Amino acid sequence: RDTMNLEYELTYHPRLKEPLNVGPGSYGNRQVFEVTGGAFDGARLKGQILTGGADWLLVGSDGWGRLDVRAQLVTDDGAAIYLAYYGVIELNEKVQAALATGSGTDYADQYFRTNPRFETGDPRYAWMNHTVFVAEGRVRSGRGVEYRVYRLT
Repeated sequence: RDTMNLEYELTYHPRLKEPLNVGPGSYGNRQVFEVTGGAFDGARLKGQILTGGADWLLVGSDGWGRLDVRAQLVTDDGAAIYLAYYGVIELNEKVQAALATGSGTDYADQYFRTNPRFETGDPRYAWMNHTVFVAEGRVRSGRGVEYRVYRLT
């Protein structure tokens, strides 16, 4: 194989609580966005995002947010999946305006990228345990975000 390819896998859209502002520290301003639910869907799997996860976002003085996310998913056919990822979001004017007003952004409005890692013990989805994924994100209206997730082939 000469090149890697991206294949669309699913769209993931968690709902988030108002952030808990931990405050500025040595590494930046820490904000915790608790996950309150949501959904995901794609050709091979779909289901619900459970509560109990969060994004422990670190906002740097350089205008970038560094994501540190953990979440739990359950597919419509009963498989439990753990999701973890790091990423970056450019906190430009469009993102700041969307966050301040509760509006959304388009995918092209900011650089917002993650590297999701899925874990499951369910044999139907074992392929996710050894697949590399990347995602692009956007801010959704209300309190949420949305990611388009691709697998590297």
